[in-house]
Amino acid sequence: MRDLRKYVAEFIGTFVLVLVACGTAVAIGCDVKGGYLAVAAAFGLVIVAMAYSIGNISGCHINPAVSIAMLVSKKMSVKDFIGYVIAQVLGAIAGAAMLGVIFGFDCGFGANAVAEGKIGAGFLAEVVLTCVFVLAILGVTSRESFSKVAGLVIGGALTLVHLLGIAITGTSVNPARSFGPAIFAGGKALEQVWIFILAPLVGGVLAALIWMFLDKKDDEPKKRR
Repeated sequence: MRDLRKYVAEFIGTFVLVLVACGTAVAIGCDVKGGYLAVAAAFGLVIVAMAYSIGNISGCHINPAVSIAMLVSKKMSVKDFIGYVIAQVLGAIAGAAMLGVIFGFDCGFGANAVAEGKIGAGFLAEVVLTCVFVLAILGVTSRESFSKVAGLVIGGALTLVHLLGIAITGTSVNPARSFGPAIFAGGKALEQVWIFILAPLVGGVLAALIWMFLDKKDDEPKKRR
């Protein structure tokens, strides 16, 4: 039952992320004055809200890149990783479907895409931005004393990477967030969805490896002087 609650929490969190944050991109766009900031803030604020609502149940990953980082750093089991990712993907699909019901199934769904000839740059940007985002998560969740501000830090980090990434890829840093909208948007978004699945996963693994190196305890006893 405990596992089921965690998976349901991840489904709900990812559903809300796609519905509200991608929905903000659909509703106001990024081309209007202040659009970038509004969309970036929407993603960050959703994470804050979810962190303080479902965080005590599932840890509020709502992102396979975060889950794979936790798996690599041995903070979750393979079983939970699989369950989390399935729940996240289903939540994202459900959130995108709800966007279609609300805005129409030609709304674009806030799907990610890279400009022609910029595939390499887009892939690299997603790896780096995901690494930065996940590294912030690993750091702020590594100490119990940080728990009260963890949601704010994580939400702020997601807002930060969106401010740069929106102009390059629309900012994914989350395979589930990209996969759900791409299914309904089709076309270029669906053709390029592999970028937004693979690059964030690579970034998540990279963040985990970096954090494990930085947080490694010195096993050798200190020599007495």
